[in-house]
Amino acid sequence: MATIQDVARSAGVSTATVSRVLSAPERVAEATRARVMAAVATLGYAPNVAAKTLRTLRTEKILVTVPDISNPFFSKVIRGVEEAAQAAGYSVLLGDTRHEADREELYGRMLRRKEADGLIFLGHRLPDSVVDLVESLGPRAPVVNGCEYSPDLRVSSAHIDNERAAAEAMEHLYGLGHVRVGVITGPLASPLSRDRLAGAQAAAAARGRTGELRVATGDFSIESGLEQADALLSGEAPPTAIFCFSDEMAMGALEAIRRRGLACPRDVSVVGFDDIRYAAHLDPPLTTVSQPMERIGHETVRLLLDVLSGAAHEARNVTLPHQLVVRASTGAP
Repeated sequence: MATIQDVARSAGVSTATVSRVLSAPERVAEATRARVMAAVATLGYAPNVAAKTLRTLRTEKILVTVPDISNPFFSKVIRGVEEAAQAAGYSVLLGDTRHEADREELYGRMLRRKEADGLIFLGHRLPDSVVDLVESLGPRAPVVNGCEYSPDLRVSSAHIDNERAAAEAMEHLYGLGHVRVGVITGPLASPLSRDRLAGAQAAAAARGRTGELRVATGDFSIESGLEQADALLSGEAPPTAIFCFSDEMAMGALEAIRRRGLACPRDVSVVGFDDIRYAAHLDPPLTTVSQPMERIGHETVRLLLDVLSGAAHEARNVTLPHQLVVRASTGAP
């Protein structure tokens, strides 16, 4: 990776001149500026965010990437990010990656080009260009995760205890008397899906109900909830309760139940996850795990500001409280 020294040698100027060209180009002669920018382009140089000589290259912007901007869960997290960022004097740039690695990489390069001071990503993976940044800077890398904690990422994160939350949702169903429970997970490439599945399986094992647990894989969307719930209900000994790893999938499960001429919760109970704004207004109102979405957004900004101020010396794992909200979509079998 090219350094500022490489650019200076190529352009025949000092590193201080390179810094001035990048931070205050109006203070540098046009010919010199042109030579420096040509060297930057040729070498593919991206400013080192940790370099002391470039600390003045602050944009006062935070880049936030979201895997699916149409998901109402993320809208409240983003609101929390925006509130905390604006209070600290930062603007927010928002990128919808649509679960696509190429799109994630495009936004990662924006960070490397110093078009934003830091990155908050709400998905489960880092683009390669940002992985390199984290490897080189460690906890000083201006990168924070929201919602999807994984120690493998080696960045600070704000999230809930997904395993425990899922176990509590399952315990609620078992406590009502359900024996055959179906689970619709999100993509298992996602750490939070794996954690929730681990919690569901642990609860089933504790009750001696592992053999009755049915697992289907969705993608957090309404459509996948409908499809997977229909598949669960069409099998032998169908479940009397379905636990969905997102409220949107729970909405699809409710539709699958209606299409079969069944009723919720009389025939099939349904539990969701997130407590999005629509959950309380469904028919029936949805029992769900409530996440503190806006607070997750606030915490990610606080963690990022600690990095930008130099106060962060290690990656921090912030676990926020969740709550099982019991509504009319669950009842005894």
